[in-house]
Amino acid sequence: MPKKKGAKGTKLTLKIAKKAIRMTPDGRHRLTLSNMGITIFPKCLFKLTNLDELDLSRNSIQKLPDNIGNCSSLRFLDLHSNKLEALPKSIGNLAGLTHLNLSNNRLISAGLPSSLGCLTSLNILNLGMNQLDTLPPSMEALDSLQELGLFDNLFIHLPEFVRGLRNLTKLNMKRTPLSYVQGDGEEMQKENSEPEEHVYLVHESSLCRTCLKRCKDQEEGLMRGGGGDAYEEKMIRTYKGLLVPNSVAAVHQDVWRIRKVEHIQIK
Repeated sequence: MPKKKGAKGTKLTLKIAKKAIRMTPDGRHRLTLSNMGITIFPKCLFKLTNLDELDLSRNSIQKLPDNIGNCSSLRFLDLHSNKLEALPKSIGNLAGLTHLNLSNNRLISAGLPSSLGCLTSLNILNLGMNQLDTLPPSMEALDSLQELGLFDNLFIHLPEFVRGLRNLTKLNMKRTPLSYVQGDGEEMQKENSEPEEHVYLVHESSLCRTCLKRCKDQEEGLMRGGGGDAYEEKMIRTYKGLLVPNSVAAVHQDVWRIRKVEHIQIK
């Protein structure tokens, strides 16, 4: 394994990289170069044509090469805790990626290319701990996405395309200034300063039969516009397959927690 060389970072050669490759229990070739003081994406990695998993987390990489898409064998790419501000367009060529971790970088929305929508094999995408307030609409094509991390960002609204992600079961938006808005985009302010109840979004498949029926009944009541205590607030914006239960779900609810959700009245 290469050694650190102070502020100049690590000198990584192809020979060293090949020796550091390990076989995973499921037969994949994995190269772990985490916390190695690397400042520039090692060009020698382009010669590892059979590499399935690459971990470059906890380094100081500021930019990915424009030809990152040539690493077409990758299925797992971990770049969390670097200094990335933007992604090259060619990242969309990594069509085989199932896991992509870009959390704890310096990414801004303008630095996300529309080609992210080409990563249609993605199951898990972590964009948490960046400086994002919007996502490319092209990401609506990520039909295989099951887990999406957007925590610790600048989102005021949940990206519209998220509602159409059919297989999404985990959405983490902790510590974002998220608020729901009306269809016309006009943000509604809460009329009082009472502390709000935390909201948990869970997939309906995670609920027991009783809780699912209760949520469905509540949803039908809201859609009918029932008055009185049954629907005093009319404050739920629905997302396909996601419900807001007041009970314990089969999965750990903290994963789904959306902090300080603004209540918006539905007309």
